[in-house]
Amino acid sequence: MFTYVWPKDRPDLRARVAISLGLLAGAKGMNIVVPFMFKYAVDSLNEISGNVLNLADASSTVATMATAVLIGYGASRAGAAAFNELRNAVFGKVAQSSIRRIAKNVFLHLHNLDLSFHLSRQTGALSKAIDRGTRGISFVLSALVFNLGPTMFEVLLVSSILYYKCGAPFALATLGTLGAYTAFTIGVTQWRTRFRIEMNKADNDAGNAAIDSLLNYETVKYFNNEKYEAERYDGFLKTYENSSLKTTSTLAMLNFGQSAIFSLGLTTVMVLASKGILSGNLTIGDLVMVNGLLFQLSLPLNFLGTVYRETRQALIDMNALFTLLSVDTKIKNKDLASPLVITPQTASITFEDVYFEYIDGQKVLDGISFEVPAGKKVAIVGGSGSGKSTLVRLLFRFYEPQQGNIYVAGQNIQNLNLESLRKAIGVVPQDAVLFHNTLYYNLLYGNLNASQEDVYQVAKLAGLHDAILRMPNGYNTQVGERGLKLSGGEKQRVAIARAMLKNPPIILYDEATSSLDSITEENILGSMRDMIKHRTSVFIAHRLSTIVDADEIIVLDQGKVAERGTHFELLENPGSLYSELWHTQSNRVLNSNNSQKAENSSQQSSKEEERRKLQEEIINSVKGCGNCSC
Repeated sequence: MFTYVWPKDRPDLRARVAISLGLLAGAKGMNIVVPFMFKYAVDSLNEISGNVLNLADASSTVATMATAVLIGYGASRAGAAAFNELRNAVFGKVAQSSIRRIAKNVFLHLHNLDLSFHLSRQTGALSKAIDRGTRGISFVLSALVFNLGPTMFEVLLVSSILYYKCGAPFALATLGTLGAYTAFTIGVTQWRTRFRIEMNKADNDAGNAAIDSLLNYETVKYFNNEKYEAERYDGFLKTYENSSLKTTSTLAMLNFGQSAIFSLGLTTVMVLASKGILSGNLTIGDLVMVNGLLFQLSLPLNFLGTVYRETRQALIDMNALFTLLSVDTKIKNKDLASPLVITPQTASITFEDVYFEYIDGQKVLDGISFEVPAGKKVAIVGGSGSGKSTLVRLLFRFYEPQQGNIYVAGQNIQNLNLESLRKAIGVVPQDAVLFHNTLYYNLLYGNLNASQEDVYQVAKLAGLHDAILRMPNGYNTQVGERGLKLSGGEKQRVAIARAMLKNPPIILYDEATSSLDSITEENILGSMRDMIKHRTSVFIAHRLSTIVDADEIIVLDQGKVAERGTHFELLENPGSLYSELWHTQSNRVLNSNNSQKAENSSQQSSKEEERRKLQEEIINSVKGCGNCSC
């Protein structure tokens, strides 16, 4: 932390630290002077009142001196306050700059950690760790630099003054009182810490439960579980309440014990001072000075328990923050990693005997080998758990294979600079998660340096532009958290558009249309076809109808390449896995259509029957009964 408070590249902050320490010394000096000024004022007035019948008869010189001492007393108090406030103002820039630099470094470090780290952590817990850690840094800086250290210095200085001015008994009584006060405070505070830990845990649990519940708002509504969520949240709050009550009651005990110890010590010193006055060794002013010095110490000591407890907690929070900084990512650049050299004409992808498993002993990819030639469209299909999406994660280097190599444009990706590799690959995910911001911001995110015209152009290519203009706020429309205000089709179009804006030579589609209806899917596929012209594209597909036009289809089964070929080549073998998948999906669609036709036919027959009965009723009604002229 010292490097953040005393940074080598910021001489202005170093100057502020030095000035702050100087102001601190000045403030403590003024604090010590105040009781002395009060002593001299009392002694002067006492001398005057002892020599003359009333102050009006005192010489002007003596009266002026007493007045000057009193003015000095007031000036000393004002000076101490001024030094303290100036110190806070000067050091504030240092504290905030340190917090900002640390928070930024931790945030950037979290983004540099691999995906497995983030999948194993709760986002809310990480956010709280950063927040508490930065607040802890601010508190520790203030406590150590401007509270604990200066208070210890002041205790030693006051004890030395009392020893010199009043004698050893005064110094021993003062040190004994402060020692007992400190020991009692630390002991009780350590005992109370467990209640604070319980309270923090309950606070974390309540916060995580609230965030998790609100993020899954629609799911809660679907199952009518609002009361359950509220009761679950209340359970964490009840635990927090109980721990908080224990913390409050033990704090009252701590405060009373501190006051009792300090009052006993103060009484002892005042009795010693009174005896000194009676023996003629001390003056009334000395009594006032001793009282003032001890009360001056009582102000920082009153906060000793709080400072000690909060400092311990702050150090724990800081440790959690710096532990995050110390976490090393498994996915990082090698020394002298070279940038990826790639063009649309060389943008090939090769998997060479790749093995991968998320959990030891559970193979996801089992010796996969295939090549995607530059400029070609290759589809990868297979059942759930066959390893389709894992290929995307490995290619993007979210994970490293346990064995085998992956090449892009003929270059091993493990030897490449991560930034250059990821810059060359665009991904359209299955679930397009958007930022809680405007549509324009989410589109621009694909390339932050793009112009407004570029953004409009990709929106048109993705079939979004006209729909956006029909919205009340156009491109400034807020999409809501995770893009929940948009339909699935609109979110997918945004994902496609920003991938276009990135303009990479390689595009990966990870089941990008699996959750959409057929009409929306067909419209989006049209946008995709425009996008992949002259690019290398890999389609991870669930619906086989979307990849009929692929240059090659690779079928995965149990982590291995089971079959490969074009759509028609694979269908030529009736016993192939691809044929089985194709006919299963085709029959499902046909059955769905037949069911719909049968339902429509039934509805049509019912309507015909109703129409026939109505006609009969009309005919019977117009025949009449024979007694009328109709």
